[in-house]
Amino acid sequence: MEASLFSQYILPVTLGLIMINLGLSLHFEDFRLIFSEPRALITGLCCQMILLPGIAFTIAYLSDLPAAIKIGIVLISICPGGATSNLITYLLKGNVALSISLTSINSILILFTIPGFLMLATNLFMDEQSYVTLPFLPTILKIFLMILMPTALGILIRYRFPGKAKVAEKYMKYITTFLLAVVFLFVIFTSHNESEQPFKLYLRIAPLVFLLNVLGMASGYLAGRWLRFRKPKIITLSIEVGIQNSALAITIASSAVFLNNTTMAIPAVIYGMFTFFNAVIFGLIVNRWHNITGKIKYD
Repeated sequence: MEASLFSQYILPVTLGLIMINLGLSLHFEDFRLIFSEPRALITGLCCQMILLPGIAFTIAYLSDLPAAIKIGIVLISICPGGATSNLITYLLKGNVALSISLTSINSILILFTIPGFLMLATNLFMDEQSYVTLPFLPTILKIFLMILMPTALGILIRYRFPGKAKVAEKYMKYITTFLLAVVFLFVIFTSHNESEQPFKLYLRIAPLVFLLNVLGMASGYLAGRWLRFRKPKIITLSIEVGIQNSALAITIASSAVFLNNTTMAIPAVIYGMFTFFNAVIFGLIVNRWHNITGKIKYD
């Protein structure tokens, strides 16, 4: 009963607050920047929305993990980036405008991509006895009401009350961090109850989500090099493709409003534990490599 109340009420509220906080970090001007970086933007979106899910489906398909875990791996790949990827891009001196633009437009496109890819994943990995019902149109409506509307509300608050929005964003970070910690503990606790040997399961999952993270960053990097972008854009593509919003994946998997399956959230919990550090290390390596090889005049 307590788990049911948690998934029905606390998780949706957490999701809404996360998306409001994301909206507070965005601005209407960010969407105008989309048109100033068309080649890099299209490249990033293709990598995020086609290449990365393809990698996730391949990893999941080749693994011998339970079907729910396979869907959880796919779910990570179809969530957009977020404030974390924007922050890492800033710290590594990437193209912050491009990073925010990718986050902005991806936060809209997930209205269709999340239900579409989840339906494909359930059809591919679930058997008839454990099949997850995920109607396409109702799922779109839920994503609109619980993800896009809070994000839009955050953007509107920042536009109308920029000073208050800045203060609110500061406190919202602490609130959402606390709630996410509670969500992490909830997923770990419930997965302990559902699995006889949870730590062995975690150890089997960790290398796969680590591989997803690294291959995502490598894909963004190679795409940027292939198209001869400058270093800031290459760093941005690496981070945006490699770092997905694990908090969003956890709440979608665990919430009774969406999948209501804490097992599906386990990959995102593990993924969220190391991706920040992976991305920073990867970015430092890219910076170091470019410094050694010399500055090349790219786009």
